Amino acid sequence: MEEKYGRQSFFDGGLLSLIGWSILGFIVTVCTFGICYPWSLTMIYGWRINHTVIDGHRMQFDGSAVGLFGNWIKWLLLSIITLGIYSFWVRIKLEDWKAKNTRFIN
Repeated sequence: MEEKYGRQSFFDGGLLSLIGWSILGFIVTVCTFGICYPWSLTMIYGWRINHTVIDGHRMQFDGSAVGLFGNWIKWLLLSIITLGIYSFWVRIKLEDWKAKNTRFIN
């Protein structure tokens, strides 16, 4: 199917870069006692998406840590109010937020 349309899908990120971003995200999260965890998530997810090309179209992540932080607080409060029940939906909400902030450049 790729050959028929002449478009390719690939990932052009490198291992050392992933390791570096992951270590930086871990250090920032630990040093801020988890407060900057949304920044770490957006940084690493943005790296993955920005190095992905699907069907010849490069993807771009334009989400921000500030935008995620607001949702993160809301999800935390809902989890506390529902005695942890809402926490089962947090991962799905996070994936939804990622998808809403991902687009194709070309």
